[in-house]
Amino acid sequence: MKLNRTTQRTVDILKLVSRKPEGITLDEICGKLKLPKTSAYDIVTTLAEMGMVHVDRGQRQRYTIGLTAYRIGVNYTNNLDFISVTEPELKAFAKEVGKTVFFGVRSDHDVVYICKAEPENPIITTATVGSKNPMHCTSLGKAILAFSDQETLDQVLPRLKFTRKTGQTILDRDTFLKELGKVKEQGYALDARELEEHMECVGAPVFGSDGSVIGAISVSSLYQPSEDYEHLGALVAEKAGEVSKLLGFIGKNTQKPVDK
Repeated sequence: MKLNRTTQRTVDILKLVSRKPEGITLDEICGKLKLPKTSAYDIVTTLAEMGMVHVDRGQRQRYTIGLTAYRIGVNYTNNLDFISVTEPELKAFAKEVGKTVFFGVRSDHDVVYICKAEPENPIITTATVGSKNPMHCTSLGKAILAFSDQETLDQVLPRLKFTRKTGQTILDRDTFLKELGKVKEQGYALDARELEEHMECVGAPVFGSDGSVIGAISVSSLYQPSEDYEHLGALVAEKAGEVSKLLGFIGKNTQKPVDK
């Protein structure tokens, strides 16, 4: 059977990009796969438009695996429909706590919101499914990085820009690493009005069957000084643990604490 050359090249590019979490340039793709630049450009541009790859538009454009490709992959993992397993849990949890609940995953050095569930009378949040936010100022991002392996941290930390979003945003690597250590110890993360001045979020990691963190669950609401965020953190961590078990995770996470 004769194979379609463009399809072969597309699959080869996706495989290569998926192995480069730090991103890869068009020139590097052409060099490694020995492709004409015009052909490679047409393919990656199409993949970017379809969400299969993400474009980091810095001084030199770098490509990382996109949200659409991620969703296809996780749906296959363990023969589970990842979204159909997660969404009912999020909806029930949103009703239980009366707050908006998200599930997010890492995309390079950002968090992408995969699922969103709201209570009957939701507080309006700016995050929508498919949107992104920086990892350093979100409870989802902190929860994911605190429980990621050292190789992932070594790839992600140098790419964090520590952009100020509010007066509470963490702005340097050392403070952020201390924060990750705290998250690791308590099992949940706080976005203490670090992304939006009026919002407080609590997040906890979700693990896959191999014990690695695959994403995180968060609860978002208007900041209230009277709110018991420690109790809410325990609830979110418990729910994240339940979702992890549904996805095949057995036992406790074995990742080592992050370096300080």
